[in-house]
Amino acid sequence: MNLTTFIILVSTALLIVFYLIGRTLYIRSVRIRNQLQMGYVFTNITHELLTPLTIVAASVEQLRTTAPDHKRDYDLMELNISRVVRLLQQILETSKSQAGELKLKVSNGDVMEYVRETALCIEPLMAKKGLDFTVRCKPESMMGWIDTDKLDKIIFNLLSNAVKYTERNGKVIVDVTTNSRYEKVIIRVSDNGTGIPHEKMKHLFTRFYDGEYRKHGTFGTGIGLALTRDLVYLHRGTIQCQSFEGQGTTFLVEIPIKKNAFSSSQIDESHQINPEHPRNNIFDLESIVRPADSSNIPPLPVAEDDEDVYTILVVEDNVELLMLMKQLLQQRYHVLTASNGIEALQVVGAHDIDLVVSDVMMPEMGGNELTTQLKQNPDYSHLPVILLTARTQEEDRKESLLIGADDYITKPFRMGDLQLRINNIIENRRRIQHLFRQQTTEQNIERIRESAPAVDNEFLERAIKCLNEHLSDSDYDRDAFARDMGASASTLYNKLRAMTGMNVTSFIRNHRIKEACRLAQQRLDLRVSDIAYQVGFKDPKYFATIFKKEMGMQPSEYFDELRRTS
Repeated sequence: MNLTTFIILVSTALLIVFYLIGRTLYIRSVRIRNQLQMGYVFTNITHELLTPLTIVAASVEQLRTTAPDHKRDYDLMELNISRVVRLLQQILETSKSQAGELKLKVSNGDVMEYVRETALCIEPLMAKKGLDFTVRCKPESMMGWIDTDKLDKIIFNLLSNAVKYTERNGKVIVDVTTNSRYEKVIIRVSDNGTGIPHEKMKHLFTRFYDGEYRKHGTFGTGIGLALTRDLVYLHRGTIQCQSFEGQGTTFLVEIPIKKNAFSSSQIDESHQINPEHPRNNIFDLESIVRPADSSNIPPLPVAEDDEDVYTILVVEDNVELLMLMKQLLQQRYHVLTASNGIEALQVVGAHDIDLVVSDVMMPEMGGNELTTQLKQNPDYSHLPVILLTARTQEEDRKESLLIGADDYITKPFRMGDLQLRINNIIENRRRIQHLFRQQTTEQNIERIRESAPAVDNEFLERAIKCLNEHLSDSDYDRDAFARDMGASASTLYNKLRAMTGMNVTSFIRNHRIKEACRLAQQRLDLRVSDIAYQVGFKDPKYFATIFKKEMGMQPSEYFDELRRTS
């Protein structure tokens, strides 16, 4: 597994490295007068970059055969290979366009079916962001001539652009129609996203224009829409954009599809369009995002009151790394996920969380700001946070630790290192839990008074007072407890977990057993069942089971020992 994880991280890094190499070479090329000659050099270099990727892809395929048990890991590797290949192809097409070497090769087939299947291949990205995605074709079927490679890039760029600039739970619609003479395919991609500022519209199709992607915390290459325009013009088609800031954006593309619109050199009579083909080109996250095969993962305890089930929130905007960490960590913990700090705060407020693992650089809200908000909030200040970052400077590490991060790991990292950091924090919680169980209520209050802030001591004393007031009430549960404490269930959980190492239900149960011991010491004549009812247990048998778990012996043995020593 270490080998495959390493390959995944390397292949992801290639995406950035190859892009930077390609962009740098391209920018340099346009500064040189002999653009045609430089274009040849650039094309050759891009082809050279594709060669090692082909070798890596072949190696992954070989691994599938020799070690088939790691299918999801291979899916991750191939996904990142596909990303790099797509980016390099985009840069290569841009280079060809600048050199006037872009060529069309159209084939005949069902245009509507191809466009529909190509568009639907990006649906996993829409689902990841919670977007309502609709593809409508009218008519449902229509024969025509298109260059599937070029149309693939047009559709992908328009839809990925819509994903970037449409907020979560927004809407993206693809309408595909034709004209009255069935000689054009008309593709309308519309969204209700943030829209494009009026002053930016004139630069919309400018190559390497930065656009608004940094503002939205997304990744942009600056070539997608420029290349899209070039590909549309190559078809002798048209592309228009209408956008209203704060309301959304619509791109309208019209491309001829009749055979007589193309020259004989542009027509490929030997091949028919295969609508299934784009499924291999548009990157598809379905196999990565779906849950891992449960048969390969040891089952976790399911009891809600089992304090040994720790819940970890993983916050990461890279969906592949997020799913990889979830897959590996959920073998030992209950794992929740979020793609940015804003989502993470919502999850923390709605669930009982024991630890947060967060990336630093994320859209909308990064890891440092998330840590700051958690540590400044009295309800969540005890929540441990481990930050992951590609920043390697000592100043960056100090910044994260100063705002309250409990640990800091630089990328790339080994999953074993992350697991070790998590285990250290959880083991510390377990030591606190063991100590709390061993000591009396009075001893625990005194210990916390000496080592923790006064507010924690006051909180614990109020918690014990609430439980004592409802000691015999067997229906007094965590929700009633939280109401009496004037706190949310998650706040109560975080406070008690940090101070006692126990969750709310375990804390209530532990206190009932300690009070049972105190009653037994004061009244040696009481029966086990009498004490069980007085400390809030309906069933003496269940009381005996819990008592043994907490005290290491049956209540009858404990009471007999008290009588012998009295």
